[in-house]
Amino acid sequence: MKQHLFEQRHADDWQRFTTQLEALERGKAEAASCESFAADYRHLCQHLALAEERGYSSHLIDQLQQLAMRGHQQFYRHRSHLGAQMISFILAGFPQLIRREWRVVSIASLVFFGSLIVMGLLTWRFPDLIYSLLDPSQVSNMEHMYDPDARRIGRFNERDAGDDWMMFGFYIMNNIGIGFQTFASGLLFGLGSLFFLLFNGLMIGAVAGHLTRIGYNETFWSFVIGHGAFELTAIAFAGAAGLKLGWALLAPGRLRRSEALRQAARHAIQLVAGVILFLVIAAFIEAFWSSMTYTTPTVKYLVGAGLWTLVIAYFVFAGRHRHAPD
Repeated sequence: MKQHLFEQRHADDWQRFTTQLEALERGKAEAASCESFAADYRHLCQHLALAEERGYSSHLIDQLQQLAMRGHQQFYRHRSHLGAQMISFILAGFPQLIRREWRVVSIASLVFFGSLIVMGLLTWRFPDLIYSLLDPSQVSNMEHMYDPDARRIGRFNERDAGDDWMMFGFYIMNNIGIGFQTFASGLLFGLGSLFFLLFNGLMIGAVAGHLTRIGYNETFWSFVIGHGAFELTAIAFAGAAGLKLGWALLAPGRLRRSEALRQAARHAIQLVAGVILFLVIAAFIEAFWSSMTYTTPTVKYLVGAGLWTLVIAYFVFAGRHRHAPD
């Protein structure tokens, strides 16, 4: 690419970065106006590398080098702000975002929790229905996992206490895999997210209905009620993020599909950041609390009810003091 075309293509990006940089240097930058500073700094470094590789004029290279050096100083000077932004997102930004995106969140929650409840009731009423989703060996393995006589409950219930950290890592990878699959498949015009929301809802509902019917309800429900507050809501929100991407592709309005997708992705990725946080919390609870049998099911029900209340209150009330739009 010729230098003048390169400059024309990226001049606006460099000007935006310069404006942010000057605001930071004067100490008058607002957090909201500099959210993209880190990404813009990386892009500037990429442009500098391209200019050097292609042998563009020394004037352009010097200009980009100066911006990169100033950006480097500000990036590491203000990197502590990232921690403050993360805390702000957890305390207020995430619940505010969920309330703003209530439409896709409602659709995803209806598909996921609706299919879960309906399938659970059907499987409890019609025992053979479980085999339409799971083969006999999988059903047998599921029964073994929640056997009331097991030393521990859930996956790998024969493990020792020392393996809890290993299981914590396993649950993180498993949960995030499900969440990312549900989110990323939204690029198939939202159909992929709808499919995985429905599929996971049917699977979880079928297992719940079957285990309740055969009398394992105490071990199963006392196991899932704690981490389910975070894991199940996270799956629904991952689906909502995927639906947002899909809707941008289906109905971009007056924007080009690429631009509509870019704008939708900014909010969708923020949703996914909250989803990952919730899935990590769910993995921790599942590894270190849900599987334990040293406490009574009643205590687990009380703790689980408290966690569900906490999660619901978080999304309903957190962040309202900032008067963000709902």
